[in-house]
Amino acid sequence: MEPEKQKPTPLPQEEETSFWRDIVRFTLIAVCIVLPIRIFIIQPFIVSGSSMYPTFETGDYLIVDEIGYRLHEPVRGEVVIFKYPNDPSKFFIKRIIGLPGETLQSVNGTVVVKDAAGNEQTLKESYLREPPKDTFSITLTSDEYFVMGDNRAASLDSRIWGALPRHFIVGRAWTRLFPLSELSVWPGRAAQ
Repeated sequence: MEPEKQKPTPLPQEEETSFWRDIVRFTLIAVCIVLPIRIFIIQPFIVSGSSMYPTFETGDYLIVDEIGYRLHEPVRGEVVIFKYPNDPSKFFIKRIIGLPGETLQSVNGTVVVKDAAGNEQTLKESYLREPPKDTFSITLTSDEYFVMGDNRAASLDSRIWGALPRHFIVGRAWTRLFPLSELSVWPGRAAQ
């Protein structure tokens, strides 16, 4: 009968090499999964400023859906995050009020939308605390949106810098994670 062979005990250096190889492998796999999700599908956004009050306040932590608008076009009433057309390094959050091809008129804060066929509707903006008393008129081209903050008195929006070209829109507010008392999916969504 042959004596039982003993397995050689690994050298400490081999154990350490195996440990670091596993760490590198895990890190690469994590980066390959997380990075594309973060770049192409969702991204975080922290609200800064009072332009969307009372719907959103400074410090609200949102997750932005970046893929939805690759499947369908933005809809009136949705809250969008976009690159500010006058400085694309800055990101803004506003509500879509006007869609491509529409004419918008506001008299004393009441917004009337006319589509290409001539049909009119007056917007019922229940998310506003104090409707502004502003007056404007604009006709949008086939790739422009009109966006405004819910706190119209404190909002730098399409009334000031003009229509928002479609290619500046990054995505829509998908989830509010913070504050926890306001945790919600599709926060701020309003049907029109």
